[in-house]
Amino acid sequence: MKHVEIYTDGACRGNPGRGGWGAVLVYRGIEREMSGGEAMTTNNRMELTAAIEALAALKEPCRVTLTSDSKYLVDAIEQGWARSWKAKGWRKADKSPALNPDLWEKLLNLLDTHEVELVWVKGHDGHPYNERCDKLATAFADSFPEPTTADAPDGENI
Repeated sequence: MKHVEIYTDGACRGNPGRGGWGAVLVYRGIEREMSGGEAMTTNNRMELTAAIEALAALKEPCRVTLTSDSKYLVDAIEQGWARSWKAKGWRKADKSPALNPDLWEKLLNLLDTHEVELVWVKGHDGHPYNERCDKLATAFADSFPEPTTADAPDGENI
């Protein structure tokens, strides 16, 4: 089974606001960069999307080391919270709705396809791939026009 290293990051200009995600996949020294985003989203949605898009890009089941600066992503998987939320109909332990069930569903399916080890790194702390993913994510977020009040959920000021 091939071993692929994946590095991901998500960014948001405002929360919610203009968002971007970035990923770098490394296999046998060859690197592939990926990025994308949404005009109105949250940082957590972008963190999850980065992992989803990177894992979905793999053409066959792989052993993956996925490195992220998102405690939301890493802890929800490593601590078993996401699978528990799913088992409870996307409800958390306190019965409140789990956020981003659409993305968690996709991610859990991909985690069932690949053998994934998650690694957390501190963000903005000089990790070369994390810094690179941050640049990809923020560049994509910045590619969207500044939102206006009309773009905000429920007409909130941005």
